[in-house]
Amino acid sequence: MKNIFKFLKQERDKRSFFLEDKIVDYIFSSSTEIDRVQKSLIDETANLGWVSRMQISPDQGNLLTMLVKALRPNFAVEVGTFTGYSALSIAKGLPANAKLLCCDVSETWTDIAKRHWKQAGVEGKIDLILAPALETLEKIPEEQQIDFAFIDADKGNYINYYEAILNRLSESGLIVVDNVLWSGRVVDDSINDEDTIAIRNFNQHVKNDERVLCAMLSIGDGISVIQKKS
Repeated sequence: MKNIFKFLKQERDKRSFFLEDKIVDYIFSSSTEIDRVQKSLIDETANLGWVSRMQISPDQGNLLTMLVKALRPNFAVEVGTFTGYSALSIAKGLPANAKLLCCDVSETWTDIAKRHWKQAGVEGKIDLILAPALETLEKIPEEQQIDFAFIDADKGNYINYYEAILNRLSESGLIVVDNVLWSGRVVDDSINDEDTIAIRNFNQHVKNDERVLCAMLSIGDGISVIQKKS
């Protein structure tokens, strides 16, 4: 686990920013250990430098796998794939005949993802489309419902991604959204950059949306779990 702890320590300003280092280390040492392929993906992503901050943390990955295993979706969508850790986590929980549609625009980063999906034996569950995500979402057949979605992409489009997915979300489906705490910047009135404002607006949009139930969780950089009201 040394490589994982080293990676996490590089991410302190982004991951679980409100917890002491010892607590974060304890959380990971007390959680299910990630496998060889996940470790390899973490290491290779860390070598990319600053952009490695975009990778979700192992505890978030475990949660995605568990949610998907419990929900047993037929069709899942991911907006923002990066090097593929979150997609790998989702695919590990998918039933054998289910599919995950991944939306991204970077061939360089997703090439890393594809190699690791193949190593993990989940590449057959994943369809990757390199194009603006809103265009990809619009092309999903009208009769195709989304049972699970993970949003972790450009913050300015969070509301647009949410609305595009919610319109197709199945009755028991879930939308999981990353970075909703934004390293605590969302509660600092002195910070008003575009991304921070976008996340504040998204969080308020969901809170005011009478169509859904939302639970905001303080895991990683904060995630919201959203479901339609029955």
